[in-house]
Amino acid sequence: MKFSVFQVSRKGGRQVNEDRMGYCYTRESGLFVLADGMGGHPEGEVAAQSALQIVAEMYQAQAKPRVRDVAAFLSTALLAAHHALIRYASDKGMLDTPRTTIVAVVVQGGCATWVHCGDSRLYLVRDGELIARTQDHSFMEQHKSGAMAQNYANRNILYTCLGSPTKPVLEVMGPVPLRQGDKILLCSDGLWDSLRETDIVGQLSTLSVSQAVPNLVEQALRHAGARSDNVSAIALEWETPDVQESSHNISTEDIPDDGFSSTFQDSALGLLEDGLDDVSIERSIAEINEVIRRSAARKH
Repeated sequence: MKFSVFQVSRKGGRQVNEDRMGYCYTRESGLFVLADGMGGHPEGEVAAQSALQIVAEMYQAQAKPRVRDVAAFLSTALLAAHHALIRYASDKGMLDTPRTTIVAVVVQGGCATWVHCGDSRLYLVRDGELIARTQDHSFMEQHKSGAMAQNYANRNILYTCLGSPTKPVLEVMGPVPLRQGDKILLCSDGLWDSLRETDIVGQLSTLSVSQAVPNLVEQALRHAGARSDNVSAIALEWETPDVQESSHNISTEDIPDDGFSSTFQDSALGLLEDGLDDVSIERSIAEINEVIRRSAARKH
């Protein structure tokens, strides 16, 4: 495989950056994930980072060097993250649960398959056109499609996420065959809510991902001003092996069959800013992992 990738996250006008993102890959497969911890609930940054870590660890266990059933993996991984957050809150006696939205895509075999829960989005752009975009799991989006009553009072509110008391709604799409130059953008609502879709598609169509991503993030921050949410984006451009190397280009040709490369730990902890410190985050992650371990032991 060969692709270019670039990612940026900014805190905006919030006290804490609760967005987390990263990517990892083997010789024949790549995983890209973005999660947006939900404000108004406790430990949003823990929820987002936990989701990333669980999905990445499950991917590493299954991508040998490919994931056998990508759609099943994506659904199972997100459900595992969801249940881990529920058990974590229960074990700590929390009155509310840490929650996060998430979008993840696996690229392998020249195709992309993705899943999302909540309103973190994926855009697929080809030859200047928007080929696909995830539909937000919000009452507003349902209202636009006519699936909800016209006078629904809270139609801008999400009706699903990871960590909520109810089973999450997971929407899987693909596999979609990729072509040379296709660009896939994962972003939090802090980006898309401040920009027009035509601006997002336009920049992805005319600029490299290393130019488009920081440009879009900065534009979103300027448009939102002091009220800006966290703004995060990660984008990749699919390339064929004969494309000239660039500073942000990744080729997996030299990775052994059992090899694995990941940015999740560095990219997640690097976004803490004024939120929980590394020790607090790692302690919470360890507690969640212990909950998962005990649960697995009970099943056996």
